[in-house]
Amino acid sequence: MDVLSIQQAENDQAARLRFALAADMYARRVLSLDDAAALAEQSRAAFEKSVADRFSALGGDAPVNRQPEQTKAPLLSVVIPVFNEVHTFLQLLDAVRAVPIHKEIVIVDDCSTDGTRQMLQEQVDGKVPGVRVLYQEVNQGKGAALRRGFEEAKGDIVLVQDADLEYDPREYPVLLEPLLAGKADVVYGSRFQGGPHRVLYFWHSVGNRFLTMLSNMFTDLNLTDMETCYKVFKREVIQAVPLKQDRFGFEPEVTAKIARRGWKVFEVPISYSGRSYAEGKKIGWKDGVQAIFCIVRYGLRD
Repeated sequence: MDVLSIQQAENDQAARLRFALAADMYARRVLSLDDAAALAEQSRAAFEKSVADRFSALGGDAPVNRQPEQTKAPLLSVVIPVFNEVHTFLQLLDAVRAVPIHKEIVIVDDCSTDGTRQMLQEQVDGKVPGVRVLYQEVNQGKGAALRRGFEEAKGDIVLVQDADLEYDPREYPVLLEPLLAGKADVVYGSRFQGGPHRVLYFWHSVGNRFLTMLSNMFTDLNLTDMETCYKVFKREVIQAVPLKQDRFGFEPEVTAKIARRGWKVFEVPISYSGRSYAEGKKIGWKDGVQAIFCIVRYGLRD
């Protein structure tokens, strides 16, 4: 099979996955017909016909003119901690807003000093529908920003989104599926389960796998990517976790506390476009040492 044939096969598989997710969410009344068609990247008429054909083949009736069930709170709360991301944030925000899922976006600025805070005040806060901006008075770290975002979240499901461009918001449907199907309380997006990724930093990859293995030894989970940004929770789950870590220790802390409480955890494959330190990557070896401390500390007790 030549390269073009392989690429076409991969594109066809991705299209089938998008359609299956869109049709499932439409049938559950999570998405309107227009939003489901947008997610499937089809016209409204083409999507409606495809859904009708699919349900006919299964021996049932297609859902007709269904709209999302009205709730008092958004279905999804996307919590975005932000620190010094003036060059990427507006592009990331556009990508999040473009995902055709009923949602609110909660931005927590961690006292940025590069112009991000001013940009949020002038171009986002009070000006973009469905977006709330919270401001930390002093820089505290990702964990502290997430705690505040979780406290403010109103959706039924809460998703963590980094403010850079390393993670693709178009994968939200894949992350949400186990929760919407009632199979999971928490979902992790794994960068090591086969999704496409930028080739970068061998030792970072080794470090991530080591930290995940060490975490698994204490939690008895079999995760492949404990340090992933994409973590998705039922709101009542994450708001019940007593989080303490202010920086990147959030990742092993929340993992240990979720495991201890016995909630159902799923992993799904995601893509990853990592960035270099020259492009703004912030995590370093000191955070790795802190992660080891947190794995042991919270692996033993809350």
